[in-house]
Amino acid sequence: MGRNSQKGERLRPVDLARGHGLSTQAIRNYEEAGILPAAGRTPHGYRTYTPLHAGALRAFLALVPGHGHRTAASIMRAVNQGAAEEAFRLIDESHAQLLDDRRTLQAVESALRDLEPAPAPEPGAGPGPAGVSGPGGTFIGPLAGKLGIRPATLRAWERAGLVSPRRDPRTGYRVYDEADVRDARLAHQLRRGGYLLEQIAPLIAQVRAAGGLEPLEAALRDWRGRLSARGRAMLTGAAELEAYLRERG
Repeated sequence: MGRNSQKGERLRPVDLARGHGLSTQAIRNYEEAGILPAAGRTPHGYRTYTPLHAGALRAFLALVPGHGHRTAASIMRAVNQGAAEEAFRLIDESHAQLLDDRRTLQAVESALRDLEPAPAPEPGAGPGPAGVSGPGGTFIGPLAGKLGIRPATLRAWERAGLVSPRRDPRTGYRVYDEADVRDARLAHQLRRGGYLLEQIAPLIAQVRAAGGLEPLEAALRDWRGRLSARGRAMLTGAAELEAYLRERG
């Protein structure tokens, strides 16, 4: 429904659903979830909505692409309960996450610009992961702590071929050398960017072989584009939410 609808106009669930490709059941579900204000009822018990409900629906659907379904729903519930400050806090958290993701992308790009091929093993040295040998290295606990993940995650990445730590011959503990730490950082950053393990594994394999940025250029362009799209979607969502807040008065 358009924004020029009259305040007293009554709308059916189908009227709200029709313009957004939704089912009438979805409209009822949104109302029950608190995304839409409570509907009025006819003497026969049928739901009736108003242009205010239409505004709430527009705001919610505009918020979803930038904030995700769960956060968008929480924002709308807060607004409908009169807790605007809570809604603004949720919006701020999404913006902070987007900024953090942008910084993560910049960190990936910076790390890849400085990427160098792993050094070849010294004569007489034992075999190590990714062609690297040496007495030093990092154990799984400290590396997991540095990345902010669980050791189990690093073990899963090892099974997926993202990292290849050697084993300490005396203790059997995993030892991550410089190249493994680099690969773990790249895996962590790409996971933050939304990539699946099966998408990351071939990229890291190419990075190991090529020792350069080129294998990840397409992935980074896609990631950058998705962050920009999310930022624009947040602007659209903010405009619709502001319009809804004005309608609520």
